[in-house]
Amino acid sequence: MTRINPPTAASERELLQGFLDFHRQTLLLKVSDLSGEQLARRSAEPSSLSLLGLVRHLTEVEQYWFKSCLAGEEVPDRYWTAEHPDGDFDLVDPAQAQADLQAYADAVQESDKIASRHALDDPFRRPRRLEIYSVRYLYIHMIEEYARHNGHADLLRERIDGKTGE
Repeated sequence: MTRINPPTAASERELLQGFLDFHRQTLLLKVSDLSGEQLARRSAEPSSLSLLGLVRHLTEVEQYWFKSCLAGEEVPDRYWTAEHPDGDFDLVDPAQAQADLQAYADAVQESDKIASRHALDDPFRRPRRLEIYSVRYLYIHMIEEYARHNGHADLLRERIDGKTGE
């Protein structure tokens, strides 16, 4: 997989999209060339974090912020329930790794379609929240979310097979 560096001089929208895409691609680099068992391995006990759990979590994050919040669509929770509030991390199944990776790719594609229909200043509300958010805020929040979790992914991957990187 090839990761494309974000632009260094571009419009605000291109910079935000470039950095978000860079972080999405970083996650995919961290999970590349691993088996379902390796992806599901909790390699930093006692934490329940796994690379597959991060992919599942970020799938739900993409769907929540873009589809539910920005587009205003009702989106059922994919991986967690009231009984299993951390199901995205705790209920990973190595046999479902490829399906989970495809669900992530689909969520990212849908997020980009939704975002492309909005200006950076467009307002939206999160379900059950009073604050007004902008699409600009959404991009910045997603970049922060990915940056934090890519740090986790870097450590998890190193524990699995020693592979390190940016």
